[in-house]
Amino acid sequence: MLRVLAVDDEKPALEELLYLLRSDARVHSAEGATDATEALRRISRALDAGPDGEDGVDVVFLDIHMAGLTGLDVAKLLAGFARPPLIVFVTAHEGFAVQAFDLKAVDYVLKPVRRERLAEAVRRVSDLVGPARDPRQPAPAPVPSPAATAAPTVHTETPDQIPVELGGVTRFVAIDDIAYVEAQGDYARLHTADGSHLVRIPLSTLEERWAARGFVRIHRSHLVALGRIDELRLDAGTTTVRVGTAELTVSRRHARQLRDLLMRHARG
Repeated sequence: MLRVLAVDDEKPALEELLYLLRSDARVHSAEGATDATEALRRISRALDAGPDGEDGVDVVFLDIHMAGLTGLDVAKLLAGFARPPLIVFVTAHEGFAVQAFDLKAVDYVLKPVRRERLAEAVRRVSDLVGPARDPRQPAPAPVPSPAATAAPTVHTETPDQIPVELGGVTRFVAIDDIAYVEAQGDYARLHTADGSHLVRIPLSTLEERWAARGFVRIHRSHLVALGRIDELRLDAGTTTVRVGTAELTVSRRHARQLRDLLMRHARG
């Protein structure tokens, strides 16, 4: 049975989250805090009381965008404690997933929160805390894996599509719809005309997989579909390409190869 603290500076969102959490049979108690200061005070009290204390907190469901300290700031502060509670981020913004999992978050739930998706996050926390765990021992380190995180995650790639996960829903993106790919640490952001999607695959891996599909490396941070390049420009020794509305820099080591490939592509 989990002891939960939910933190959100928007009261209606906090009340909805608490309602859903309290409806879950695995949750023993769920309290709310409307700002980071109140949350830290509550967590400090829980840590002082110890894991068996009445004020204990097993997991914090934490919004990212808040006035004053953000949810990421709170997570960084908690990381300095010897036995911090687990963290689940609840946010309307997809773009912080990489930072969230770098901070060892157990899960990353997107707003508006769906009951089924929240239940999955509670299950993941419950599996880590474990009913049989000795309360005198620290909880296992919440190291997320591609199969156990809510960050947009790749499962099995088909020849023509790549699956991505967003808010617990898996959808398939056609590789031919991807204009370019941007490196973000161990992740890659796929850019299409309809938006972008984060997948937990290094750019170097996608470069190898998609070379035969016409994707070329133009920079350590970018992989581009050759047929999506609208313009190649050389200005004061700097080479750039325009891909739709995006202007991307081409590194010197890739510039000559890119020009040759574009010439061949034009002839073809």
